Amino acid sequence: MINLNSMNIKIIVKKIVPRFLLSAYYYAWAFLGALAYDFPSKKLIIIGVTGTSGKSTTVDLISRILEEAGNKTASISTARFKIGGKEEKNNLKMTMPGRFVIQKFLKKAVLENCKYAVLEVSSEGIKQFRHKFINFHTVVFTNLSREHIESHGSFENYRNEKLKLFKEQKNIHIVNLDDKNADYFLKTPAKQKIGFSLKDKNAKLANCKLQLLGEFNVYNAICAVTVAQAYGVSLNVCRQALEKANSIEGRMEVVVKKPFEVIVDYAHTPEQLESVYKTLTTNYSLPTTNLICVLGSCGGGRDKWKRPVLGQLAEKYCNEIIITNEDPYDENPEEIINQIISGVSNFKLQTLRKIVDRKQAIIKALHLAKEKDVVIITGKGSEPLMCLSNGKKIPWSDKAIILEEIKKTGVS
Repeated sequence: MINLNSMNIKIIVKKIVPRFLLSAYYYAWAFLGALAYDFPSKKLIIIGVTGTSGKSTTVDLISRILEEAGNKTASISTARFKIGGKEEKNNLKMTMPGRFVIQKFLKKAVLENCKYAVLEVSSEGIKQFRHKFINFHTVVFTNLSREHIESHGSFENYRNEKLKLFKEQKNIHIVNLDDKNADYFLKTPAKQKIGFSLKDKNAKLANCKLQLLGEFNVYNAICAVTVAQAYGVSLNVCRQALEKANSIEGRMEVVVKKPFEVIVDYAHTPEQLESVYKTLTTNYSLPTTNLICVLGSCGGGRDKWKRPVLGQLAEKYCNEIIITNEDPYDENPEEIINQIISGVSNFKLQTLRKIVDRKQAIIKALHLAKEKDVVIITGKGSEPLMCLSNGKKIPWSDKAIILEEIKKTGVS
């Protein structure tokens, strides 16, 4: 007997239905969603943020600055839904929700008298027309690296999906000039094009005491300032907002500070992971302090090429490595883990561990840690679900597991 669930049905439908019919379906659904809620984006200033890394953090920082300037703001990111002072976790495990969900959210933002809505825009969302009938006023490009290659067919196709957002919106384009793909986005027509760069000596973050770790967060902050200044927010207000941003859930979030630090981050691509590891090896007294790394890789056929690369990076930067489960979907978790380990060549066997159960992997890392060590747990960040086979999803929280074990052991 064949076990068919909603996920399997979707996969089968995508394989047998011609692409043009799927596109027509997605487009029609986007229109109906906007129509059902009376095209709410026309009554808001919509800012869309796209790129590979930093989208959620950038959305959060833009929102914080606009709110500091006295504007009621709504936002959607991988991490959360927020309207004014009310927020809830994004439990959909989708960066960009479905068309009706987005339009309903925007309608609620209008009814709550929001002026701005800041949206994280994914390549898959663009591919499926979830961005259609949203009246973007400004679109933002953070950076680009290899991701979702299986889904899009090639890096060029992945980049082209991102470019569609810029080609279809011709008002304000804000681009990271330091990214090697910047020219592709700058070539698209717009009334106003604004670039930002860390290499610019006049970068607009002078004297700002940013509490967020990592150069990548400096980029996110500069990007947010650039967006805010396009709407007339003063640099002083930007600084005030950024200096209050001491933690963003699941993004280089310090969960435990003493006697050792435990940090949770969403990093799941080689570029993201290396940025995290570099930040930690730069900011802490390593190697006298041990860096204990817990990592895995997503299943479901997603970006299999990166798995051994993640292993290579862990070998390069970490003193202790624990390879574990992440979101296996319908793949064998053991096989995913073994593919990551295949990238590790000369690491001492006693400091490389394979623990399939992610909870036990986290607990093991905590028990390995000594005073002044740093435990970094990557891959899921603040995600509230783990995706297993046959479409099954179970509640999940790396942070909750950490705090529960710390409380049990009496470490504080």
